[in-house]
Amino acid sequence: MAKKSKTQRAKASAARAARKEQARQEEAAAAEAKKAAEDSAAATETPKRKFFKKAEKTEASASDDKQAKAQKSVEKKSEKAAAKKPKKRRFGFLKDVRSELKRVTWPTKQDVLRWSVVVVAALLFFGVYVAVLDNIIITPLLVAISGLAG
Repeated sequence: MAKKSKTQRAKASAARAARKEQARQEEAAAAEAKKAAEDSAAATETPKRKFFKKAEKTEASASDDKQAKAQKSVEKKSEKAAAKKPKKRRFGFLKDVRSELKRVTWPTKQDVLRWSVVVVAALLFFGVYVAVLDNIIITPLLVAISGLAG
C-alpha cells in the first residue's frame, strides 16, 4: 500500500472532523427535540387524582400510563448511554496523541546523524572556550587581585 501524502492525510483529517461536528450537531438537535417533546407532554398532562380517593382508570389514562412508562424507560436508556460516554472517552487523550504523532514529520536517519554531529561539535567548542577562559584569564586575574590585597 502506498503512503498517503500530507495533503491527502490533511484532507482525510478535515473530513473526519467535519463528520464528528455534524454528528455532534445531530445529537444536539435530537436532544432539543426530546426536551421539547417532554415539555409539551408535561404541559398537556393533567392530574386526575382527587384527595383521599383513587382515580378510576379509563382507557385514556391507561394509555397515558403506558406512554409515561415508555418515556421513563427511554429516559433511563438515554441516561445509561450518557453515563457510558465518559467511559468511551477514557482513552480519548491517548487516541488524540496517537493521531497527532502520525501527523509529525519525523527526521530521516541522515538528518539525525547530521544534527548530532553539530551538537557534539558545539559542546566541544564551548567546553574548550570555558576551560581556556577559566584557566588562562579568570584564575590568574583572581590570583593577582588577591595578591594585591594581602
